Order: sequence, then structure tokens, then C-alpha cells
Amino acid sequence: MTVFSNGGKARTADFNAGDFGYTPKTFGHHVENVGDTDLVFLEMLKTDRYMDLALSEWVSNATPELIMTHLGISRQTLQAIPKAKPVITPV
Repeated sequence: MTVFSNGGKARTADFNAGDFGYTPKTFGHHVENVGDTDLVFLEMLKTDRYMDLALSEWVSNATPELIMTHLGISRQTLQAIPKAKPVITPV
């Protein structure tokens, strides 16, 4: 799981069965199954309403300059980010 904040700061950690992680409020996060078995992922939120904003949606609706500055990435890296939000990413 990678947790990222503004200014291109991010931290990535590997998890095993039974582990848990915490993402601070307003920080983005990305979970990827790098193993060879199914991933069962439980996300708990302290809210009565769930909202999802995928990176692809943010990239599609924000100005390129804002994104590049916020994430500390180049225009080439920005252009490589998919613009469509996949429900399931094939392996």
C-alpha cells in the first residue's frame, strides 16, 4: 500500500495476512496485490457516507500544473497516468 500526501511525498509498505495500515484523513492511498493469491481488503471509514475519488478522476478534472506541483511529477509522468477509472485492474 502506498500513502501519499502533497508535495510528492509518499510512503509504501508491504503487508501480509493479518496486517493493517492507517491512512491519515485527506491523504490518498493505493493498494496493489503483488502476491500470487487473491487479496481480501477491508477498508473502514469514519463516516456515514462513502466517497471515492480515483487518481484517474482527479487527473481528468484538475489542471496539469496543479497535479504536477502537488505530486512533484513531470508532464511525461502525468501523461502516463490512466485517465479512465478501472473497476478491476487486470494482471
